[in-house]
Amino acid sequence: MTPLFDGDSPPRSTERLEEGAVLLRGFATSQASALVEAVAGVAAGAPFRHLVTPGGYTMSVAMTNCGRVGWVSDRTGYRYDTADPDTGAPWPAMPEAFLDLAVRAAAEAGFVSYDPHACLINRYLAGAKLGLHRDHDEKDAWAPIVSVSLGLPAVFLWGGQSRSGSVRRLRVENGDVAVWGGPARFVYHGVAPLKDGLHPLTGAARINLTFRKVF
Repeated sequence: MTPLFDGDSPPRSTERLEEGAVLLRGFATSQASALVEAVAGVAAGAPFRHLVTPGGYTMSVAMTNCGRVGWVSDRTGYRYDTADPDTGAPWPAMPEAFLDLAVRAAAEAGFVSYDPHACLINRYLAGAKLGLHRDHDEKDAWAPIVSVSLGLPAVFLWGGQSRSGSVRRLRVENGDVAVWGGPARFVYHGVAPLKDGLHPLTGAARINLTFRKVF
């Protein structure tokens, strides 16, 4: 494999996806190295794992959590829990750099005073994907999802309010941040299978930080 990037920062711009949803190009690029370092710290306390869905499917994406609660899945269902089911210990605290970025990105998209309870950290290797879905395990139906891309580029799938709607394919790169809430809160979205490659910050992986206000 050959490196795909030389480390240059992409120009910052804002792409409106629909009412309540924007893609902030390059918003986190200058902080990417510190964010990746913080991910390693979280994973030292709560290692990445491949969760199993209620239907028995093992997710191709490896994940962990930090914050007041973490999202988990097993044969009994999807839920948020204050403790890591693998260890029984509380999830690692959300790093200050994570919280600062999430609050600023939400405000940039028009959602002020954002207070995320959880950060889901997903690690993609070549071939890993996330099928079309919408996040509905949270009680707050207006506060946004803030999704930060780090490392290898990916194709972010942006659907409509129904699973059968048309799907846009959006290339997201290191430092891009997607924010959707309010009227766009329950839009279907996903990630196409990751292509093979190398990135100076993350090697053969893409890291995604997904912030959610749960309560």
